[in-house]
Amino acid sequence: MMNRRLLLTTAGLGAFALRFGFGNKAMAGETFAVTHTDDEWRKLLTADQYSVLRQEGTEYPFTSPLLHEERKGNFACAGCDQEAFSSTTKFDSGTGWPSFWAPLDSKVVGTTKDSSFGMVRVAVHCSRCGGHLGHVFDDGPKPTGLRYCLNGVAMTFHPASA
Repeated sequence: MMNRRLLLTTAGLGAFALRFGFGNKAMAGETFAVTHTDDEWRKLLTADQYSVLRQEGTEYPFTSPLLHEERKGNFACAGCDQEAFSSTTKFDSGTGWPSFWAPLDSKVVGTTKDSSFGMVRVAVHCSRCGGHLGHVFDDGPKPTGLRYCLNGVAMTFHPASA
């Protein structure tokens, strides 16, 4: 039976694990069209963007302005500005992170197995710069049944032109 101390400790460690990553596994063994040194990435990105895109961190749920972005347009990688997801595939998953049922094209994102923190997940990264965007799960809506659960801080929004 779980006591209060164990529950709080587990919750605290889980929150730490969600917030801070330990290196960009997507970069290992892959080459990308957009590359920068670690120092250059730190200068190009905010601290939160760097944590997520380059260190596979996770932003806190319900904190991203992109969670409630309802305009028509595309969501792009904040690291290299490659458009990756359309507002037409965005849906409210109730998880606290922007969610999509499909990328713009299968070539704009890559995936890697993520078995960190005792979980097995599929991490999603930008195919152009290797930046960590989030994870994909198989509990999404039709037609794909997928839920791309992404960090809003890892993306920028490009509104559709009028």
